[in-house]
Amino acid sequence: MDVEWGYEGKRGPEHWHELCDWFSEGAKYPYQSPISLSHNEQLIRNSEQAQLFFHYQKEQFTEKEFKNTMHFVPFSHESYVIFQNVRYFLTDIHFHRPSEHVIDGRPQEIEFHLVHTSQQQKNLVVAVLCTFDLTAPELDKIDLTTEWDYPNHLQTFSPALFLPKERSYFHYTGSLTTPPTAGPVQWFVFDHIQRFNPDFLKEFSEELLEVNNRPLQEKKERKIYFVSKHSSADLER
Repeated sequence: MDVEWGYEGKRGPEHWHELCDWFSEGAKYPYQSPISLSHNEQLIRNSEQAQLFFHYQKEQFTEKEFKNTMHFVPFSHESYVIFQNVRYFLTDIHFHRPSEHVIDGRPQEIEFHLVHTSQQQKNLVVAVLCTFDLTAPELDKIDLTTEWDYPNHLQTFSPALFLPKERSYFHYTGSLTTPPTAGPVQWFVFDHIQRFNPDFLKEFSEELLEVNNRPLQEKKERKIYFVSKHSSADLER
């Protein structure tokens, strides 16, 4: 189903549920995303239930424009994470501006979503919030093995380059942040704010750089977990 939606006016977030029955049904899921997160709220800390393990490797991605942002889509789904003994394969990387989640009351300038899907078609999203910094390395210079082929919209890289070195994170159950906003989606939001060189965005058209973040949603007493700092080695096994 191809239903036109956006981030303002009659097709903006407050009207998504009115655009079609599919969107209306997704909006009925009670625990919507994104939400505001805080280190000072009541959190379930370092629970085994919230452990996430990364198995990322270098692979080829194609660059596509759709759904109001730029996406990097892997060809062969070689990278994955494990959550509660279930394997979720990386299926998409995209970004929102400004950030959709807010940590300790502070939104950031951009948020990357690394979207994963299990064989049972369940969704898990890893979110990384970033602040713009012209002195930060550009994405294509972070990993010396990265290969960028801009004319053909092809990139070869390890998705680990998007992740912070200090991997402490919030975990909660929510929804998709774009229509149909269905759930449940397992969310993992890193609390370490990455420094991001905005030069990376220069290749994209202006319409992809406009505001494309969904407003914050109510928490509704849902459980929020927090896993303390781990090194990348601790979370890769």
